[in-house]
Parts: sequence; structure tokens; C-alpha cells
Amino acid sequence: MKKYLIIFSLLLLAGCSKVEDLQNDPNRATQVSPDLLLTTIETTAFNNVSLNAALASRQLTFTDGTNQYQYYNWQRAGFGQYDDLKQVYKMIQESQRTDSQVYQILAKFFNAYYAIELTRVFGDVPYTEAVGAEIGIYTPSYDRQELIYASALDSLRAAGLELAQNTETIRGDVIYEGNKKQWQKLINSYSLRVLMSLSNKVDQTDIDIVGRFNEILNNFDQFPIFESNSDNASLVYVDIQDNRYPLFNDNSLQTAYYMEQTFVERLQNYEDPRLFMMADKKPNASNLNVEDFSAYGGLYGSAPLSDNGSKAVSGEASRIKPRYYNNPVNEPSILMSYAELQFTLAEAAARGWISEPSEPYYKSGIAASLAFYGISEAEDYLNNPTIQLNSNEDLESILTQKHIALFLNTGWQSFYDQRRTGFPEFNVDGGGILNNGLIPKRFMYPQNESINNPENLNEAINRQFPSGDNINASMWLID
Repeated sequence: MKKYLIIFSLLLLAGCSKVEDLQNDPNRATQVSPDLLLTTIETTAFNNVSLNAALASRQLTFTDGTNQYQYYNWQRAGFGQYDDLKQVYKMIQESQRTDSQVYQILAKFFNAYYAIELTRVFGDVPYTEAVGAEIGIYTPSYDRQELIYASALDSLRAAGLELAQNTETIRGDVIYEGNKKQWQKLINSYSLRVLMSLSNKVDQTDIDIVGRFNEILNNFDQFPIFESNSDNASLVYVDIQDNRYPLFNDNSLQTAYYMEQTFVERLQNYEDPRLFMMADKKPNASNLNVEDFSAYGGLYGSAPLSDNGSKAVSGEASRIKPRYYNNPVNEPSILMSYAELQFTLAEAAARGWISEPSEPYYKSGIAASLAFYGISEAEDYLNNPTIQLNSNEDLESILTQKHIALFLNTGWQSFYDQRRTGFPEFNVDGGGILNNGLIPKRFMYPQNESINNPENLNEAINRQFPSGDNINASMWLID
């Protein structure tokens, strides 16, 4: 019996050896250079074209069913961006392996970016222990939103300052082609966005929001910011497979989406030439000139689906401009633009955070948006009485123009601005609206967290939301 056991053991060891030989395939890569990881991370982070956000932000409507984003009845979102954070963590590891500091610096920006993206969706989320599986942390704790913002702002500040001192070459950069000055501008401009998102917390947090804002704005040499559209944080598409505009050949966009009525009416009232770049003429206006504002129409975002369907069939609604689905390049996707920065500075002036008047920033933001759409004759529009600020504190006009400028771009930024300020007003008075006529304030946590990480999840819910995990609960950011 012992003899057979010995023979069996030897055969088993031999078999294990062969399996290990197969696992250690010399032709399979086990390491990847940080520049390749940077390219992957960039193309994910800068891809901010979202039809769902456009529906929630009352820019588009949908007619092939009761869409949860249009009618404000969404429920849960996912933690998919933690996969993106894992890529950032991998880039850090590989840059350490190759003794390259510059990718670790850029990782600070991307870590902050994804942390902010996640927390403004849900509220408190895992952050400090978010990607700790490699060191045995499979059930990460949830960090408080205030601490996430404070940590992200510190990381952004450090990244900008460290990048200015770094002498390495950035390879694999499809956004700025290795231009560190432009990366500094993005980091600091994005920091101003993050600080403005805390506008409701100026007197309720230890974060020196206004002080940090002015530190950046008043020290351009140390903290450079965007100076023109050429600094836009843009992902430029090319006509190559997997690199085309994400809505290219989207059949649903061609058949089921229409412009939203209040958005179209706003552009008509302003006689805003951007309407001609965003929308197609409504079918029953074929005899009208393309630059006739009356040739356009939309569907009311909160109206019953049947009403919108009938109006669309009757030819009263404009579809989106065909370039959005038939041009493989179309326009760049933007993480943050110079126009957005100018509106942020205009809002800061309106709030009294900075001493300058808001109008120059406001007009500069509009001009930058017009230039983005290739509209060179901006003077007439900028002098239009309907778009002038009513006062230096006119937040509504500033946020409304910002909402127009971010049409179908920059992800959910327009929605989050409206959630924070109430401007522009999103209609909820139509007969089709769900969620008791309320605009949701957040998304519920993923269902699998209640299975995989219930203790930490429940602790986070209980400390934030007395009424439980629901879409109308107010997170710290907007409470």
C-alpha cells in the first residue's frame, strides 16, 4: 500500500509541475508599462458623453418607453468606477517598479477624480480602503464624504505642485501629448470645480473653501489654470475602430431621442445660434430656413409618454443634429472645459468669493462655448439684451448659460450643478413624472454591497440617511 502511495505522490508532483509550467507562459505578459496604463485610464476618464445625463438634465427626451432618467425614477447605480481606480493603482505599482515618478503624480489626479465622481453619486463611499484587496481588505469601510473631499483637494494640490518640479517625460498621454503645463492647468481648474461644488458648505466644514479658491486664482505662476479652449481637457476621437465618437451609428439616438422642449425654448428666446449646431429642424418645418428659430421644437421632459409620442409623430419635435450619430469624429468629449471654468469664476464672483465682477467671466464663458461650436460671430449674441446679467449676483443666468454650454458633454456636471443651486429649473409638472414629482438627489448603493459588505454599508446608510437608502435622501454635500 505504501508503495502505491509513493508512486501516486510522485505522479501528483509531476502533474503539478506541468501545470505550473503552463501557468508561467513565457509568451504571456505579466507586467505592463505605466504609459500604456495611462492611455487606458485617460480614454475612460475623459469619455463623458452621456445620454442618460442629458435626459436627467432636461436637454433631451426619449420616446421608446418610460425612461427612468427622464422621469426621475432611477434607483441604484454601480461601483464600476472602482475598476478604474484599480487601473490607477496598477499604474502606481508599475511606475514604482520602473522608478518613474510622473505617473504616480498623475495618479493623484485620477484618484481624486474618481473619488469625487463616486461620492457625488452616492454620498459616503469606500475610499481609503477602496482598492485594498491585494492586502486582504475585501470589505472596505465607507469614508465620510467631507473627508473624501478634503483628501481629494489635498491630493490635487500636491499633484499640481509636484508636476511642476518633475523633469520626466510623460508617454502614453493622448490628452495633452505630455505637456505638463496643460496638466497643471487641468488639475488646478478641476480643483476650482471641486471647491465650487462645496458652495453649500462654506460655513459648515473645516475645508477652507474660499481660501483655497483664492490661493489658486491669485497665484497663476504656481497654480496655472485654463486660459483658452486650447486648454480644454478633451478626448479627441478618430475614425478608427474603438476610437470613434461613442454615439456614432447609434440607432436609438436616430429614432427615439428628441430635443427637450424647455431647452429648445430657452435657446429660441435667447436667439442662440448654438441651437442650429445641436438640433435638426422639426419635420413639419421643412419649408423654413435652417436658421429660422421657429423651425425647431421639442418634447416636454415630464409630459406623459403618450403625449410626447403623439407630438413626435405629428412632426412637432426636433431630433438631435445628425452629426451626433453619423460623424465618427464629431466633437471631443470633455472632462472639463475653459467655458466651464469661466462660469465657475463668474459664480465665485456672484457669491462674493472673489473681488472681480462676474460679468467678464460670464461673457467669456459664453464666447468660449460659441467658439467650441465654431460660431465666430459672437458679438451680436453677447450684446443680446435677453442674456445680460440682471446684477452681479445673478446666479440663475450664470448657471443657465453653463447648462447650455455643457450640452451632451462633461457627463453629469449639469445635473449636479442644478442639484446644488436649483438653476436652471427642471420641469416636473407634466403628467408623466414619477418619484412623486421630485428630482432625485442621489443613487442608491449597489445591491451586491448588501451581500458582500453589509456591515460597512449599513453603518454608512445609518449615519447619513435616517430614512434609509433612497434616491431622495440628502447627502452631506447638498444637505
